[in-house]
Amino acid sequence: MKTLCDIYRSPRESEMYLYVCKQQGMQAVPEKLQQLFGKPVHVTTLLLTPERKLARADVDKVMNALQEQGYYLQMPPVADDEMRAIAAQNSKLPRG
Repeated sequence: MKTLCDIYRSPRESEMYLYVCKQQGMQAVPEKLQQLFGKPVHVTTLLLTPERKLARADVDKVMNALQEQGYYLQMPPVADDEMRAIAAQNSKLPRG
């Protein structure tokens, strides 16, 4: 199974992305979600296959969501992960 999709980023929320089927576009995305997401900014078009690796999303989940509801919303990473990364960077800084 292959799926051609467009990926958009939200102008309102850093690292929030919306995957939509290329053929359907944004028409499957609920109006309320579109309002919360903001005016979508096109990032890229991808051909998804089960073998393809995505940076922060499970390709099987994305493809299933696209098939079942016509879109997939990728949320930003949890703040705890960001805080751990900042703490790790700070622990490597020289103290003085």
